[in-house]
Amino acid sequence: MRRLTALLLASTAVAMAAPAQAEPLRIGIIESLSGSQTSTGRLYSAAVQYGVDIINAAGGFNGEPIEVIEYDNAGGSTGAADEFRQAVADGIHIVFQGASSAVAGQITEDVRRHNIRNPGDEVMYINLGAEAMSLTGDQCHFYHFRYATTAPMRVNALVNAMAAAGELGTRVFSINQNYSWGQDMQTAIEDAAAAGGYEVVEAVLHDVNSIQDFAPYVARINAADPDTVITGNWSNDLLLLMRAASEAGLDVRFGTTFLDQPGNIANAGDTAIGHYLANNYVPDAGPAEFNDAYRDAVGHYPIFVEPPTIFAVGALAEALEQVDFGGGDIDVSAIALALEAVVYESPVGPITVRAEDHQTIRPVVVSHVVRGAAYPVDDTDLGFEVVGVVSGEDAIYPVQDSCEMERPD
Repeated sequence: MRRLTALLLASTAVAMAAPAQAEPLRIGIIESLSGSQTSTGRLYSAAVQYGVDIINAAGGFNGEPIEVIEYDNAGGSTGAADEFRQAVADGIHIVFQGASSAVAGQITEDVRRHNIRNPGDEVMYINLGAEAMSLTGDQCHFYHFRYATTAPMRVNALVNAMAAAGELGTRVFSINQNYSWGQDMQTAIEDAAAAGGYEVVEAVLHDVNSIQDFAPYVARINAADPDTVITGNWSNDLLLLMRAASEAGLDVRFGTTFLDQPGNIANAGDTAIGHYLANNYVPDAGPAEFNDAYRDAVGHYPIFVEPPTIFAVGALAEALEQVDFGGGDIDVSAIALALEAVVYESPVGPITVRAEDHQTIRPVVVSHVVRGAAYPVDDTDLGFEVVGVVSGEDAIYPVQDSCEMERPD
């Protein structure tokens, strides 16, 4: 079976003649391409296009190059709903999205309703980074696949690694965004307290991407005197939190889930040294060939949300190898069934899809910030050094009782 990592090293494209009746596979990226989450949305889009370019260079699918169309949801659920309707009108077969669980909740429901109303003309949603538990809980359905971790996967790996290193302490401050993902993070932090041997000295939920000055929150952290701050913040909320912590000279270790977002290390400066990150991948965890290939194509090493996106498109590429529509109509259900069976060998270990809820079972990489890193970030000499990789089997949790997935006939 051809692997995406092998395709990365291919030096020649394989030409494929396209029959006149061939229907191209159409992918829609419904992302935050304007507004406060633009930087994240653009990274998702670039990584999807990178993976699709590799598939197309190897011959495309169904006798045609795969088509990719971008749709700007402007960072909101209303925009996502509007763009999904346009994507359906454009004949999109697969939707990719990752920035914001709130947006994901809108898209997955729109996909579910569309598929109920249009049997035989289904759309599949590949979720690249929206990690709210509800998406594979009471909102689960057959045509939603989550190629990302979740709060308990990240928090448990983070707590175990920090405790093993003697760098967790016994007092933890929890600060998160007040929506589904942040609430899941707060719950996971509280649930891990007994095993981690700490107490949560204060838990804060704040508005999402609307706070311009985190100095008051940093003051609360300082007053609570924690050993560690654990946060699931991302986008501007993490950038500004790091900046405020640096400006205040806050002397406390952070355990994070999105510290590798571009700009965070530059904002934090030397105060970031020793901070922890639990995510899907950092370049220090993988082979130079994988990292260099992405850098050569895009201009930087794979970071933040890009690696899991590359892995998701790689898994899709392997699923497409298992179906053959002979240049005829695209059968999205057949692609979904093939994707369920894929075992994708990522640079950090196998990634599979759990059939009961379509949550990926995947490794979690724990790293910390060091000076003189092999892969420095943000034009600094700081970067992420791997502390450990938790296997997918050790990271995963049971299927949620609220998921009642109906499969196609």
